[in-house]
Amino acid sequence: MESLKSSFLHSSPLQPPPKHRSKHNQPPPCTILCCIKPDPWSLSSGNPKNLNKPKPKSKNPKNPLPDDNARRIIKAKAQYLSVLRRNQGSRAQTPKWIKRTPEQMVQYLEDDRNGHFYGRHVVAAIKRVRSTSEMREGEYNMRELMSSFVTKLSFREMCVVLKEQKSWRQVRDFFAWMKLQLSYRPSVIVYTVVLRAYGQVGKLKLAEETFLEMLEAGCEPDEVACGTMLCSYARWGRHKAMISFYSAVEERGIRLSAAVFNFMLSSLQKKSCHSDVIYLWRKMADKRIAPNHFTYTVVISSLVKGGMSEESLKTFNEMKNLGFVPEESTYSLLISLTSKLGYKDKALYLYDDMRSVGIVPSNFTCASLLALYYRTSDYSKACSLFTEMEKYGVIADEVIYGLMIRIYGKLGLYDDAQKTFAEIGRLGQLSDEKTYTTMAQVHLSFGNFDQALDVMERMKSNNIQYLRFSYIVLLQCYVVKGDLSSAEAAYQELSKTGLPDAMSCKNMLNLYLRLRLSEKAKSFVDQIRKDQIEFDEELFMMIMKVYCKGRMLREVEQLMEELSVSKKTEGPFFQTFIMAMNGQYDRSAEYENWSEPLDQPVIIAIELVLTLCLTTQNEAKMKEKLECLLKSKIGQSVANRMIGKLAKDGDTIAENLHELMLKIGCRLEDASKASMIRMYGRQKKLKQAQEVFAAVADSATDGNAIYGSMIVSYIASDREEDAYLFYKEQTRKGHKFSPVSISILVKALTTCGKYFQAEEVIRHSFQENLELDTVAYNTCIQAMSEAGKLQFAIRIYERMLSLNISPSIQTYNTMISVYGRGRNLDKAVDMFNMALAMGEALDEKIYTNMICHYGKAGKVHEASALFCKMQEEGIQPGKVSYNIMINVYAAAGLYNEAESLLLSMQRTGFLPGSSSFLALIRAYTERSKYSAAENVIMSMQEEGISPTCAHFNLLLSAFVRTGLMGEADRIYKKISSSGLNPNLESKSMMLRGYLDFGHVEEGICFFERECSSIGPDRFILSAAIHLYRSASNESQGKELLRRMESLGVSFLNNLVVGSKTQTTR
Repeated sequence: MESLKSSFLHSSPLQPPPKHRSKHNQPPPCTILCCIKPDPWSLSSGNPKNLNKPKPKSKNPKNPLPDDNARRIIKAKAQYLSVLRRNQGSRAQTPKWIKRTPEQMVQYLEDDRNGHFYGRHVVAAIKRVRSTSEMREGEYNMRELMSSFVTKLSFREMCVVLKEQKSWRQVRDFFAWMKLQLSYRPSVIVYTVVLRAYGQVGKLKLAEETFLEMLEAGCEPDEVACGTMLCSYARWGRHKAMISFYSAVEERGIRLSAAVFNFMLSSLQKKSCHSDVIYLWRKMADKRIAPNHFTYTVVISSLVKGGMSEESLKTFNEMKNLGFVPEESTYSLLISLTSKLGYKDKALYLYDDMRSVGIVPSNFTCASLLALYYRTSDYSKACSLFTEMEKYGVIADEVIYGLMIRIYGKLGLYDDAQKTFAEIGRLGQLSDEKTYTTMAQVHLSFGNFDQALDVMERMKSNNIQYLRFSYIVLLQCYVVKGDLSSAEAAYQELSKTGLPDAMSCKNMLNLYLRLRLSEKAKSFVDQIRKDQIEFDEELFMMIMKVYCKGRMLREVEQLMEELSVSKKTEGPFFQTFIMAMNGQYDRSAEYENWSEPLDQPVIIAIELVLTLCLTTQNEAKMKEKLECLLKSKIGQSVANRMIGKLAKDGDTIAENLHELMLKIGCRLEDASKASMIRMYGRQKKLKQAQEVFAAVADSATDGNAIYGSMIVSYIASDREEDAYLFYKEQTRKGHKFSPVSISILVKALTTCGKYFQAEEVIRHSFQENLELDTVAYNTCIQAMSEAGKLQFAIRIYERMLSLNISPSIQTYNTMISVYGRGRNLDKAVDMFNMALAMGEALDEKIYTNMICHYGKAGKVHEASALFCKMQEEGIQPGKVSYNIMINVYAAAGLYNEAESLLLSMQRTGFLPGSSSFLALIRAYTERSKYSAAENVIMSMQEEGISPTCAHFNLLLSAFVRTGLMGEADRIYKKISSSGLNPNLESKSMMLRGYLDFGHVEEGICFFERECSSIGPDRFILSAAIHLYRSASNESQGKELLRRMESLGVSFLNNLVVGSKTQTTR
């Protein structure tokens, strides 16, 4: 650009020299028909006699074209060649017959054109110059090579030869030779050809020198020459020089075409020079140069990226009004822009408009809309868009999948989020750190920190580098897990990426406080202050918790002073804490400084000041502050809430605050007193609880809270009987208990087996017409069901319906159990169907309950169908459900189905337990598959599951029932060899077999060997007497009979030795 520092850049434009046209009389041309395919765009000879032919109308009449309209001819010929290339083959265009003057025809024949575009001598010249491309610099002399063409080429023909060269060196050397010829005359056309050749290969310095030479030769540059220079600068990224050159062009009044502007705009945009793009765009508008589709696309993109949202939307509307259809990329940029600005309606309008013209959205567009839906919590539309993407074949990328994982997490669709993450991995698109961290955060939101850590570990194993946010999420995982050492290591790694954020510091402090590591928390706060990490309100809140609970008064005052100096005391917590510490709450100004309802930060601030004052009240100023704060209205309100919260945690501060408020005469709310009674009950301090109750019982405004807390206190002290007596005493006095208290008392009495007392409480509540809620009715029905009072449980349910109390799913589940235990399966099914009709999603528990009662009624098909339906509803069966269904199959002897379900249970991730194998053994023994049942016991031992006597007893019972006493004896011995002691049931089975099948001697031997030390078991002793009598051993039988009489055990006379043998015969 230095070489162009000439009059072109600094002077006003020169006026073009006047043109004088000579008038010559021209004979009328005769028409000559030519059969040769001619070139209709041949250049004229340039003789003055040809200057009188009519000229075509110029596009810009005020700026006449130079050089006898030669540029028009060259351009038209290029278009003609382009048409020929496009129409090769059977549809090739045949040139029409044209008219030539006699002089033109003579010249045409002399050139021996024969239908070629150029004469033979021109073609030869082109080839001669091109041959130098194989030679190195300095190996040839252009003057010597072209010596045979001196005086043979006209100026126009030299221009043709120059234009046909492909190398900038040939252009340079031929142009130098061309300027030495007599027919040469300086022209803007030839200079433009040279400029274009230099510009295409990046020889910008040579181009600048040539442009300067053109100016010195007196050739005024036109829009094509200037456009060529500007396009060259744009092509090679010389934007500063391009803008400077454009300014000079603008000063000279040269009007550039839209194509040149498009070239410059595109180059600037590629280098993100959006301000320059906007500058040129405004210049185009000032000069009224009509933009095309490409111009609008580039300009809108730069306006968006330059942050000019309003102008970009205005330009977009202008583009549409002119009839241009925007591209998908343009829509996408504007949708992304409006989404980020929160213009949801505008973004959706743009998307609908794009779809109306048939444009399929790209991944980027869909991602922008999904992000918008996520930010505005419009999750249903996000899911609809994802479905629409699948419909139109838009392939989701990792960004879209990541957004869907977030949306599923917000909707609580945990399984869908996991499936989406697995799908990304299956497609091989799992490569972005954000996707891993998003899935980890979803796991954390559902409390599954182990799965979150697995995701982060998988990310590390896939060699994806941990960035700052990854360490933040990793720290959250370890904090939720409570893994202190790992959390500290993650915090150290986070510190290496820069100063930790306030949220991470808060998480670490939360962990220290949760683990009661107060010293570590204090050290961590010191480190935070040393590192000068900027506090937000939540971090300041956590630090004050550490200081106030740690009795660190001086540190609190020091930090308050630092924050006051730095003026970082904005926010309700900051302001409230400082005001409370400074005593700015005297009674006259109370209503000005405090207002209700209170915000949570305000409550926490006052609680912390109260905590600090309570722990440091040995200092006079803090004791004074404490009493003054407690005497204020706001202080009393917060102190009462504080007692309730601290009492729930069993904190001694609650007791101290309660005593102090009583001492100075503060107003204590009934809820606070009730909290203290419950706390004393949990601490087994029943005497203190009774004292608090006695002090408040007569003056309480909320009797339900006080009396209910006393019930809870008795129950927490394991004094259920006293709770019942307290209930009876207070009801005699006319006090009524709340539904919650009734529910708690009934449940406690039922749990400890006091069914009569529980029934009395329920009946008394009904007699007093207490308004019980659904939970209380559920508790009463469950209590009577457990007590075996099934009819009373049904009456409670009917009363509930008569009072228009809406049953819950728990109600129907309990009633299924009630009707199931009463062998009324039809009613149980009705209860289940009514639960379905509620329209709420049923849980696994009610399905499993219904399956269990189907099984007990022998309805195997119905139980199996319901088990399948549960899975179809998206409920994954748990271990209990699997075991119940296996038991249903086992009871019916369907061992194949039981075994198949056991394998399915293992595939799901549940390891079969002892009860699962017990059911499978039952299934085999029901169908006399004894060897398979025995193999199950062996496989249990191989898998490390120890069989119990119950497993062996099933097989033992099967052998005894069929009279296979030898096999039964083998199994019995196997019990002992497995390290177990045969239980009473095993011995009774063996003795029953010997007795029923008449194995007298074996039975007596077994009794004397295994049952000699048996306790007062009626069957075993009676069976032994019958065996002795059958063996004619009356003395031994009488001795056993006397033993039974001494033990108070009656003798069974109805036993018969060999009863099964006789039946078989």
